[in-house]
Amino acid sequence: MPGPSGKPNPSAAPGLRLDKWLWQARFFKSRSLAAEVIEAGAVRVNGTRISRPGRDVSAGDVLTFAQGARIRVVRILALGERRGPAAEAQAMYLDLDPPATPEALE
Repeated sequence: MPGPSGKPNPSAAPGLRLDKWLWQARFFKSRSLAAEVIEAGAVRVNGTRISRPGRDVSAGDVLTFAQGARIRVVRILALGERRGPAAEAQAMYLDLDPPATPEALE
């Protein structure tokens, strides 16, 4: 991320657009769908509601968002290079959701 002088800041953590990360991690079928959810204010990054799809996220950030009928809570472990297979996408995050109880499945 460039500093005030326009030169890259070497101490800044690398980041990736939130909508792009959600798409690469296979939470949404398209970046535009991810962007719509973000613009609606339905995504939180580290507890703060976000409405800009271009907001940078980095490893260690915790995301909270609705996916269908579920509320997902995930910690970003890695930034992706591409939208790869599901196994590669699952390695990009740690699911912090509590496991479903048998009563909830009925």
